[in-house]
Amino acid sequence: MSVTRREVLAAGAASALAPTPVAGARPSAAATTRATGDLRPYVSYWYPDSLPDGSPGPGVVWRGLASWTPEQDPDLPFNRATVPLAPRFAPLPANPIARTGQARICALAAFATTSGNPSQGSETADFYALTHWAYLDELVFWGGSSGEGLILAPNAPVVDAAHRNGVPVLGTVFLPPTAYGGRLQWTHELVRRGADGDFPVADKLIEVARAYGFDGWFVNAETGGGDARLGADMRDFVAYLRARGGGLRVTWYDALAVSGDVAWQNELNDANAPFFRAADTMFLNFGWDRSRLLSSGERARGMGRDPYELWAGIDVEAGGWDTRVDWDALVPASAPHTASFGFYRPEWTWKSLPSGGRSPGAFHARDDRFWSGHALDPARPDDAGPWRAPAASVADRSTLTALPFATTFNTGHGLGWYERGRRTGESAWSHLGLQDRLPGRRWVIHTEGARPAVGFDFADAWRGGSSLLVDGTLGAPATIELFTARLPLSGPAVVQLAHRADPGSAAVRVELAVALEERRPYRFSYVPAGTARGDGSGWSTVTLRLGALGAADRGGRTVRALGVRLTAPDGGAVRWRLGGLAVRDAPVAAPGRPGAAGVTAAARAADGAAALRVAWTPPPSRPDAPPVRHYELHQVLPGGARRFLGGTCGHAYYVPALRRTADEAVTRLEVRAVDELYTASAPARVTYRW
Repeated sequence: MSVTRREVLAAGAASALAPTPVAGARPSAAATTRATGDLRPYVSYWYPDSLPDGSPGPGVVWRGLASWTPEQDPDLPFNRATVPLAPRFAPLPANPIARTGQARICALAAFATTSGNPSQGSETADFYALTHWAYLDELVFWGGSSGEGLILAPNAPVVDAAHRNGVPVLGTVFLPPTAYGGRLQWTHELVRRGADGDFPVADKLIEVARAYGFDGWFVNAETGGGDARLGADMRDFVAYLRARGGGLRVTWYDALAVSGDVAWQNELNDANAPFFRAADTMFLNFGWDRSRLLSSGERARGMGRDPYELWAGIDVEAGGWDTRVDWDALVPASAPHTASFGFYRPEWTWKSLPSGGRSPGAFHARDDRFWSGHALDPARPDDAGPWRAPAASVADRSTLTALPFATTFNTGHGLGWYERGRRTGESAWSHLGLQDRLPGRRWVIHTEGARPAVGFDFADAWRGGSSLLVDGTLGAPATIELFTARLPLSGPAVVQLAHRADPGSAAVRVELAVALEERRPYRFSYVPAGTARGDGSGWSTVTLRLGALGAADRGGRTVRALGVRLTAPDGGAVRWRLGGLAVRDAPVAAPGRPGAAGVTAAARAADGAAALRVAWTPPPSRPDAPPVRHYELHQVLPGGARRFLGGTCGHAYYVPALRRTADEAVTRLEVRAVDELYTASAPARVTYRW
């Protein structure tokens, strides 16, 4: 039912944004599960009020938002995000071209189709596991179609991952062109006024965002045929949504004009300025040029607004890094940036993977190139060719401002699940809510020799689904910058590393690299962390004390950057993995045990497996216990071993296929709370009787 923007153009429209199906979403599977009454929760989507004629397609559920209430939403516990939006800061840019306080980035990304989009990840690693949050200022959860629903709420894993990195997430309100099923009636229903002049559907949008835990709405009105009265109502609707939202963000797409008809302007002018004034930001259509951006910036300033609140649309859905863009008009080297980036469909890096090479590692290699550039070095960006990667112009941000901090380089999907270097989950999986905070600059390496290759690898991990792999011949020591930070450094502070050299690797001498001054390049101090040998001995863990660092350093006792320095004392090729990095300044108690855990619904499949909905309550808060990062579910096997079933940041989880072992009559499950240092609580026990 969805169409691409290029298909709309072929039909003669001036321009349009329209969602397109995404590879790997498997809508046919969703159709099957819905038809058989499966318990799997899905992302929520609605029409403003009235539904289309006829019957919905396979796997599609038609609903009107006007009649939605959170109390009657059975999937709300699975769709509610719980991670708060983290504060973040801008460190000194990685290169002298990137700028702080100028161009920012909004991205419109579709993680799956509108219908059949699982609420809590799925049983595949073939997923758009976005990790370059450091450059994003806003993410729009893109979707909607005339045959499924026009209003799409983001799923909780995406929101939780984005919030962990300080990025707000918007849902989508999409009113499609009439050529693709749009009805002007739906636009009128959206902006219908109540008896007291309010906007009931806007109130519902606010209620949804608050109940689900995301940050606002992207409004895209492309249904033609309206009049000036409708244009005024839409302007007032946007202003009401923003004002009544209590901090919710509203981004307007440059389509509907104040005349009430669709007329893409490609700039800020009289036809769309009232909508920009009513909204927080505006996404300019793709036909902008240098003069239009300059005049748009001047007009924004004349309205008392920041020109960087205008997203200049860049359509990368088809061409990715081969897309032709007038970068000098948008981010000139010798003048202030004129506007911000508005990426349309950067998940091209995932969608365009060849059918024979759809691996998580291949995706991340392509995604790193898209955001960091062909050279994969934000400190020395490569501008050769048509693509100017965001890292070349836009300053990155970081959320590392408080202890404790830990990462296991888990990207939010994998081919298995690992705990302390042991594989406890055999199945492929994806769930962005389990993603760690990851290095923002991919990859800044200081060496006098050849640069080794650095990237996420999925063949082995200390915890989660991936580890950081350094692969190459170290002809000279190599310092790899991992994190920019503003972490307070106290006397008891320690850093813990989990690392290993793959079998056959040359020996690697490892040192922790710590910078205590805000300067470029960083001046690192090095703390020995031992030698990893490729003798098959496996993972090593080491605890390093940092109390002596910076005691007499005029830069103060704040960690500004963290990394590692690797040396191959005897030469040769190395394959070294970093599986975990944690910084803490005091011992902390384990989280409390979750409460009231139990199965809330169950269904048996023809193959004997059971699908379960499991819910629990958070542990009671205690002053000595750290906040809960997420929850993990395990199946207890005969003999006491545990099998990983999944995890979530919320308080309910769907288990798609529980299988009993050795014809047991009762299967035991355990739910644990996990904190920021990945310390797990005592288990809350759940039983399922076959």
